[in-house]
Amino acid sequence: MTKRFFAENSFWNTKIENNPKILSRSSHFIDLLYEADKKNGFHMNLHAWTIPVFEVTKDTPRFNIGKRMMHHTGEGRTFYMNSKPFIGEHHPLGHGKGFGEDVPIPEHAIPDRESDSHMALIDYEQGLAWDMWAAEKRPDGSWWSCTGMKYDLYGSGVFDPSDFPIHNGESIHLYGPSRASGVPIIAGLIMHDEIRDGRIEHKLACACEKVGLLEHSFPPAIWTDGAYPNGIPEGAVIQLDPELDLEAFGLSREEKIIATALQEYGAVMTDYAGGVTLYGEGLWSNPDKSWNGMLDEDGLRKIPFDRYRFIESGATVEKGMVPMPHRHLFREYHKKTGLPEDIEFK
Repeated sequence: MTKRFFAENSFWNTKIENNPKILSRSSHFIDLLYEADKKNGFHMNLHAWTIPVFEVTKDTPRFNIGKRMMHHTGEGRTFYMNSKPFIGEHHPLGHGKGFGEDVPIPEHAIPDRESDSHMALIDYEQGLAWDMWAAEKRPDGSWWSCTGMKYDLYGSGVFDPSDFPIHNGESIHLYGPSRASGVPIIAGLIMHDEIRDGRIEHKLACACEKVGLLEHSFPPAIWTDGAYPNGIPEGAVIQLDPELDLEAFGLSREEKIIATALQEYGAVMTDYAGGVTLYGEGLWSNPDKSWNGMLDEDGLRKIPFDRYRFIESGATVEKGMVPMPHRHLFREYHKKTGLPEDIEFK
């Protein structure tokens, strides 16, 4: 059976209790899912905009990872400029405590080819994980990244908010985490070996464009990049009705494995994304594994969103990133509030 990330009693590895309390805004959030994705069911990111995971050992080549945030030509640079008033001599500039030196990266490692360029590294023997956003191998063979975290592979899977001296309005990326909600990027991934072995024993990660402005749910989220007033908080848990007869939807064996996990463990809103999606591990660097013939990215759309509900799971925290540093979120915020969209910001 595939090894689970994090401790057995981790938030991520704990089943939803019987008869959980339903969020008072659950029906509103379900309506937002329909508004966000006109195909009316979960998409799955399997081939792009997802997380490749590379196993490493003590013999894997080691690198000192450069700080890319202030040099990034995309969103990283914008996040950096937004946080300049708070950046002093000892600011982490995107690399969390303990990250940066002697990071093991295999020669065949390729980050996500899309602009997020996520990449995760796991060492089962030492019980360590590293993850990055906007990771890039430079022409001279060295690596740099906008974010970086090093953490206990067998720990809680939930970062301590007090470890991040962030200011309301900033992006958590300036302080190390590679998900906008401040959760490990390996948390909630659908792993190829789990589907092969027939069982997923943890919560899944999901994302949506209707994530809530200045509101997140802890645990597991410690932040948010949401821009939608009264939107879905990052960290919120959505569950597929556990009484639902999965046989009625014509699911394949593999789709049924994921649907069962959504009934037993649920999914956590971890990030902003266009539409509504789950995440399967990126396999483009692994010639021995493929999602082709196993899962279709639209296979779970057979189950409509009105068969799900949002449940109470954590404490609501009214903090997060303001939308201005993030152009697509900025547009979403102004569309919802009716404010003009042609405001320029530096």
